[in-house]
Amino acid sequence: MVIFLTVFIDLLGFGIVLPLLPRYAEKFQASDMTLGMLMASFSAMQFLFSPLWGRLSDRIGRRPVLLIGLCGSAVFYTVFGYATAIASLPLIFASRVAAGIAGATISTAQAFIADSTPPDERGKGMAIIGAAFGIGFTFGPLLGSFWVSDAPGTTPSPAPGYVAGALSLAAFCFAFVALPESLRPDSLPAERHWFNMRSLRASLQIPTMVLLIVTFFIATFAFANFESTLTRLTKSTGFDFSDRDNFYIFAYVGLVLSLAQGFLVRRMLPIIGEVWMVTVGSVLMAAGMFGIGASAARQSSAMLLGCLPVAVVGFACLTPSLQALVSRRSAASIQGEMLGVVQSASSLARILGPVCGNLLFGFGTTHGIPYFFGAGVMGTVVVLSLGLARGN
Repeated sequence: MVIFLTVFIDLLGFGIVLPLLPRYAEKFQASDMTLGMLMASFSAMQFLFSPLWGRLSDRIGRRPVLLIGLCGSAVFYTVFGYATAIASLPLIFASRVAAGIAGATISTAQAFIADSTPPDERGKGMAIIGAAFGIGFTFGPLLGSFWVSDAPGTTPSPAPGYVAGALSLAAFCFAFVALPESLRPDSLPAERHWFNMRSLRASLQIPTMVLLIVTFFIATFAFANFESTLTRLTKSTGFDFSDRDNFYIFAYVGLVLSLAQGFLVRRMLPIIGEVWMVTVGSVLMAAGMFGIGASAARQSSAMLLGCLPVAVVGFACLTPSLQALVSRRSAASIQGEMLGVVQSASSLARILGPVCGNLLFGFGTTHGIPYFFGAGVMGTVVVLSLGLARGN
């Protein structure tokens, strides 16, 4: 519960800021390339720093690393608010880069869950992190909608950055008081190396571990491809959702994600197991993304709103199951490091997915190609998940 509340409060801030970035960049007359780089900067830093934080948490403990990350988020979200107030795009860039470094401690939160749960309960534990993400993405955009106007030329408010900083500060204070250390003394590696290459190489030589990381990367790539173009789709001809409506769409996605991981996945995992949950999630996500592409072709808002939950529930089934499998198949001494590698794979996918999705979005008049492509990519994940079942 403590780690759930800590991640949830911090993710509220992230959920407030993320949907506003395209609007801010538009106000500051940033080019499409600049906007893409701004959107990717946070994930790029997570790609680079997740393994580092994971290794550090294996060495000094989970609690201090999580506290450092929360403190950094509080500072740099506040800097984001100040950069908005003075209309400085370079400072906004700097704040997003620094916030990405601070926010790369999510792998440490996952390692905390792994430390605190027995192997047969690991998937349910990882679903707690997913539920915190989902609820944060539900209420964050709802809070952010208070500071967006549909009127053209409106000056962005610095309030979202300040509120996000205050929420991260609250999470830091809560964690400082209530969060215990989860790393056991007998889990510390015997060799005092900053980067235990031999242990890491040994884990990666396990065929199923490589398969897990590749599966996680492809699934996240497909989801990022869909997620990064959703706002453009709903504002295109035939849908014409307003900026405020788009915040509600993000909240809708977050609500489905939190309900799926907080209730459905936690109850289904003990029944069918992590490996078959990956297969179910892959099939659902492929079907949902194909339906989104079809709704774009038909320009049907009702069909879009009906297919979104299918894709989101599929992704909700995938992520905690894959994380649990990585944790269970890693040595205890490098658990944080391996989860950091997985988080980096996810961050790399979140860098490449938006680039691919936005390039494909320009093809055709109905803009359904990114989603049909994503459905095809998820077909590959279905095949990989069957490979995991055979190697289980």
